[in-house]
Amino acid sequence: MHTSAALDRISPSPTLGVTARVMELKRAGIDVIGLGAGEPDFDTPEFIKDAAIKAIRDGKTKYTVVDGTAELKEAIAAKFARDNHLTYAPDQITVNVGGKHTLFNAMVATVEAGDEVVIPAPYWVSYPDVVQFAGGTPVIAPAGPDQNYKLSPEALEAAITPRTKWVILNSPSNPTGAAYSADELKALGEVFLRHPHVWIFADDMYEHIVYDGFRFATIAEVVPELYERTLTVNGCSKAYSMTGWRIGYAGGARWLIKAIAKLQSQSTSNPCSVAQAAAVAALTGDQSFLAGRNDAFKVRRDLVVNALNAIPGMTCPTPEGAFYVYPAFALLIGRSTPKGVTITDDTAFVTYLLDEARVAAVQGAAFGLSPAMRISYATSDALLTEACARIAEACAALR
Repeated sequence: MHTSAALDRISPSPTLGVTARVMELKRAGIDVIGLGAGEPDFDTPEFIKDAAIKAIRDGKTKYTVVDGTAELKEAIAAKFARDNHLTYAPDQITVNVGGKHTLFNAMVATVEAGDEVVIPAPYWVSYPDVVQFAGGTPVIAPAGPDQNYKLSPEALEAAITPRTKWVILNSPSNPTGAAYSADELKALGEVFLRHPHVWIFADDMYEHIVYDGFRFATIAEVVPELYERTLTVNGCSKAYSMTGWRIGYAGGARWLIKAIAKLQSQSTSNPCSVAQAAAVAALTGDQSFLAGRNDAFKVRRDLVVNALNAIPGMTCPTPEGAFYVYPAFALLIGRSTPKGVTITDDTAFVTYLLDEARVAAVQGAAFGLSPAMRISYATSDALLTEACARIAEACAALR
């Protein structure tokens, strides 16, 4: 017995690996500050938890329709109309076990050997692996610091071939926090309109976490001609601090939603019934708490950006959204640690930070653009201040 070829094409998630390592060190009593996890430190709001408790008390603990309850699909349709000016009927909506599951379902349901999926880099770690699992070929399009970590129309045009099936757009982005304005999406839309065989996977998971007056937009909203070939993807994990509840969802073409349901019927079946009831409350309830949380995230963002930019050899752009920064540090590569170990790449650098400074970050190599690292600032101001001080001290010790 051996593992399948499909499984052999992928690697374990680097971000989940860092999180597991931090938990292991903390259990051993080691003072480590984890900046690797992509989840808010805020608790799930009480009104959402209350809805889940009520669902349990009311006996909503049975199987549901495989791709989401009618109540949740109605709530999602209302959310798309309210926030994105997009109209989706219930049979155009899929509910999945987290946004990663939505990605997995969409790729496995549509991608065949020889198909290409364009992924701007830096990218969320799971995009290429899921494409490869499905048998497709990831085509990495550069979206580096010279482009403010965004895909340019020219880079998009250069990446598309007759074999391109999907392009993945993530805004605000994991890992950089870069977000596309409506005008930037329109410019990309002009490229897509020239290539009618290409579909768009619009990952809007960080939609509600934006700063400095940035106005979120999604591509099917600003380029209506692309509505039929866009899968507009979102979820409850980030905005509502519901990472463990595992609810992702999407709106798209009826045939695609039906195909996703077919696949899901033979894999996970329905998402957790109780989590679905909680998601209804999240999407239909009072949204005013989001502004206060964004204010707190902005303070943390500014704290971390300023501290990292004060470190010689490190450059940290100011992101428009999400809760990550992506500092680059080419000038630190090649230096030696106090123990005489050479920092050969960003993996060696984050290993040094974890071993010596007890700060956990994720290497840029995991996201397709080096030398850099992703830091999540979804933790307390005090811990972020201490973590940045440790990073500065560790960098100063390099020779």
